[in-house]
Amino acid sequence: MVKKFIYFITLLIFSGAIETYATSNAAGLPIPRFVSLRSAESNLRVGPGHHFPAEWTYQRARLPVEIIAEFGDWRKIRDSEGTQGWFHRSLLSGRRYIITLKNKLPLKKEGNKNARTIATLQNGTVAELLKCKNSWCHIHIKSAPSVKGWIEKAHIWGVYDN
Repeated sequence: MVKKFIYFITLLIFSGAIETYATSNAAGLPIPRFVSLRSAESNLRVGPGHHFPAEWTYQRARLPVEIIAEFGDWRKIRDSEGTQGWFHRSLLSGRRYIITLKNKLPLKKEGNKNARTIATLQNGTVAELLKCKNSWCHIHIKSAPSVKGWIEKAHIWGVYDN
């Protein structure tokens, strides 16, 4: 019991030091930024290292996550539900994906409200981000059948307003 308590206190102290150091940008890329999960099974850790326990296991490749800090080869991420933790950079991809935040979202042929609806998307749909223009994003859903279309930015997670 005492050993667990000491480990917990050490973890808290070390985590504070990591948060301070992690503001530096190890990769030389902007922080924050969106990336995606490379593999269908990825362990989210409580700290930046394999010696830290896995807090969560994601079981969905291509899921968009936001990098909010870096520490060496480790990236602190936040997911669409606000969960935060650390992934090794090898588990992440620079390919951009989005996730829908509502049920029954219209996927439009063009990027405007008056365009023809070509599909209706459910909450949690993951799609490749092709580009954004104003308040609309062009996406590619790779499931069968594959479809490309436009969706309003306000209904997705994985892009910034600008």
